[in-house]
Amino acid sequence: MARPETVVTEDLNPNHIAQTQLEKALPHLDVPAGMIEYVRRPERTVRIDFPVVMDDGSLRVFTGYRIQHNNARGPFKGGIRYHPQVSADEVRALAAWMTWKTAVMDVPFGGAKGGVVCNPKELSTDEKRRLTRRYVSQLGNTIGPMVDVPAPDVYTDEKTMAWIFDTYDMTHKGQNNLPVVTGKPLEIGGSHGRSTATARGALVAVEEAIGRGLVPGVRSVGEATIAVQGCGNAGSHFARLASAQGARIVALSDSQGGVAAKAGLDVAKVLAHKEATGSVAGCAGGGAVSNSALLELDCDVLVPAALENQITAENADRIGAKLVAEAANGPTSPAADDALFARGVVVIPDILCNGGGVTVSYYEWVQNLQDEQWDEETVNAKLQRKMVKAFHDVFDIAERRRVAPRVAAYMLALDRVARVTQLRGLWP
Repeated sequence: MARPETVVTEDLNPNHIAQTQLEKALPHLDVPAGMIEYVRRPERTVRIDFPVVMDDGSLRVFTGYRIQHNNARGPFKGGIRYHPQVSADEVRALAAWMTWKTAVMDVPFGGAKGGVVCNPKELSTDEKRRLTRRYVSQLGNTIGPMVDVPAPDVYTDEKTMAWIFDTYDMTHKGQNNLPVVTGKPLEIGGSHGRSTATARGALVAVEEAIGRGLVPGVRSVGEATIAVQGCGNAGSHFARLASAQGARIVALSDSQGGVAAKAGLDVAKVLAHKEATGSVAGCAGGGAVSNSALLELDCDVLVPAALENQITAENADRIGAKLVAEAANGPTSPAADDALFARGVVVIPDILCNGGGVTVSYYEWVQNLQDEQWDEETVNAKLQRKMVKAFHDVFDIAERRRVAPRVAAYMLALDRVARVTQLRGLWP
């Protein structure tokens, strides 16, 4: 009698994944046990349940979070997302990833994250505005220019950041409040280059990977075939920027589906279709492709730019790319990491690959503090230098210590956070 097939269930809890990723770096570092215990845990967890008046006059209660993981290297920093699947564990993981990301990029911030459990697609602009203002007002002094600096994330944008700034500014008169939030419109202290920063930084990382010989048979971005999962800020700008350098974008998707063409898509046409219809699905010039099938396409570079846990133990062996560039946060599970590393598929980890966003957020914060505004050329040049250095800092460690790039990134980040904590000392 045939034995039943064993089904392996993978733990995809984002907070557990964040802890596992940290643990993989620990055997390679000499960090005291007490320090490890300290950096594992968020310093503060804020949950608020707050009422919002809806357009029809009814009252609805929403749940929001702001989790501050670590501020040893500077003010807490991290985005705010609006999504039905926001949970405390998800926000905890994202806050920890921000701590490690700011350390890898070597910008003087710590890590935090916020979120509100809601479906923004079902909310009017006025309802989102009232939700944002109530959420920020109840956070109170939990955020501040030298305390915790939010930014855009999933389903929030520069308009949301403008509401956050205005709400905070109305209750904190007599000081410069522009640095309280980044990702703002240019007219109220935003930075040139911020909207494309995550994508531009990820593209720099891909360029450096190709230059380092990590994508066999490809000598430049212009020779690469690239599949992009996700058509939000990061995914759409990455596709546009890579296409402008001659890359063939063979697939592009969003939450409703995708479009693929071996000969390459007309990216401008696909993005125009999304603008007109709300989705890239159904765009002429390519065939339909699901988000899961897109991940398995034969291509040089795969760019997961959507949500967490897209590449898991279930599909890791079917990933068709030579290089995975994580423009999203947490798209690859630990088991998938191991499987890809064993196959020789290089992963540029999220805490490095999508670090361009927080880097230009830092530049916006600096400009606000100094009452300056730099031109886009200056911002992009500074970002380029930061990304190149961070990339080689991580991959030099990976090569020297013979570890996966994600392990190397965590080694670098943890060492930097621990070193600053030790130099500062603990008070009292």
